[in-house]
Amino acid sequence: MTKAATLSDPIFHDEDAARAHFEKVRWPNGRVCPHCGAVDASTALQGKAHRKGLYKCNECDRQFTATIGTVYEDSKVPLNKWLLAMHLMCASKKGISALQLQRELALGSYRTAWFMAHRIREAMTDSDTGPIGGEGKIVEADETYYGKPAAAPKQITSKGTRFLKGVKKRNSRPVVALVERGGKAKVFHVAVADKETVSKIVRENVHPASRLHTDESRLYVGSADIFASHETVKHSGGEYVRGDVHTNSAEGFFGVFKKGMKGVYQHCSEKHLARYVTEFGFRHNTRSALGFTDTQRTDLAILGTVGKRLTYRRTDEAYV
Repeated sequence: MTKAATLSDPIFHDEDAARAHFEKVRWPNGRVCPHCGAVDASTALQGKAHRKGLYKCNECDRQFTATIGTVYEDSKVPLNKWLLAMHLMCASKKGISALQLQRELALGSYRTAWFMAHRIREAMTDSDTGPIGGEGKIVEADETYYGKPAAAPKQITSKGTRFLKGVKKRNSRPVVALVERGGKAKVFHVAVADKETVSKIVRENVHPASRLHTDESRLYVGSADIFASHETVKHSGGEYVRGDVHTNSAEGFFGVFKKGMKGVYQHCSEKHLARYVTEFGFRHNTRSALGFTDTQRTDLAILGTVGKRLTYRRTDEAYV
């Protein structure tokens, strides 16, 4: 998108315009055959016998469209509705529900909208596997728990009240966030947030030259031996900031995440939680504070559809 997109943009309402835009995003340096890799060696097939957007490679003699090898492949939903769905998900800070997508796109079923949303989240998956942080940079690490806690155990204290200690995190789903201050974040849904799991995530995803900031949790004990420094704030003692030491960036991310999950999505099974975490991480890493517009963020998500497939069966399976 060369200009800021609005909901009246033709790419959201006209399938030909949407296809032309997608081809421009996918093939900025010339049309590439997905079968043999030949560049600008294909011919558009025209006529009633051929659907629009179909090409034939002059090198390998095979046919292809721009959607082959993307999350759009084999979809019966028009491409303009796909692009509109991506724009709505990218421009909404806290997300947009599948039910609202169904309404906005005039889709025939909720299941179609739900599946589209998950395929868009697949496109939002960060392909950058390198560590965040570095020399002179600060990375904040923190964890939270999403989901309703289990009912309080049926134990009565000596005062005749219910025993509630330790109930808060029971049956809740752990999410670990690593946030480079003023930069990107890497966020993970884990089965158990124990020291072994969290330490491994921190070691593998934070540059050792970074300053690591955490709360007083024992999950991060020993980090001073791995990173340039490990500084903590004692939340249990009412300390939240000491000089430039704090975890406010990570907590800010969790604030947006929880408001979106509770206010927009409302219900999420644990097997799909990682996909929602991916969505919020993508928007955080392409936020306006880093210089991204809604248009640029949407085009990055569109580009992210290339090389990724997600079938309904895979969507319905556990995502780890």
